[in-house]
Amino acid sequence: MKGFIFTEFLDLVEEKFGLEMVDKIITQSNLDSGGVYTSIGTYDFSEMLGLVSNLSKNTDIAIDDLLIVYSQHLFKVLVRLHPNLIDHYDDPMEFLASIENHIHIEVQKIYPEAQLPTFEMVERHDKHMTMIYKSDRALYMLGKGLMDETFKLFNVKGSVHVEKLNDAGTEVKFVIERH
Repeated sequence: MKGFIFTEFLDLVEEKFGLEMVDKIITQSNLDSGGVYTSIGTYDFSEMLGLVSNLSKNTDIAIDDLLIVYSQHLFKVLVRLHPNLIDHYDDPMEFLASIENHIHIEVQKIYPEAQLPTFEMVERHDKHMTMIYKSDRALYMLGKGLMDETFKLFNVKGSVHVEKLNDAGTEVKFVIERH
């Protein structure tokens, strides 16, 4: 997993919960990296899992809820750092429909070692689409949050419904609607 994801997560933890919490979850997570990340480095996903799990335990906030908050933070950072990813779009549905065939291709150019989930388009209409998310990491709530933020960015009302297709959350159906 790219270091950028780690550094932004720890920035969010510091902003929301303080530097002491950052130190606490790093210590509790017993990380091979020692909790020292660079934005261009690559780190084991298990380290992120440990950090998020320990933050959840220390704050009594569900992991899914933490991932939603993180997605809000991450989306703002990505738009600020890479405005070209959204410049081609004037509609959230068009943008979301392009995740697999445009956005992820551009992300791979920026972060060649990034291991991204797949989003298979199952159905697409002007105001409704269905996609299947697949990832061994089961970070579908991060994906949902990023989709929610897309609607906010374009100032359009919409909803993203999640249906787990397996217990592990490695396959999830997203039903996305524009209101």
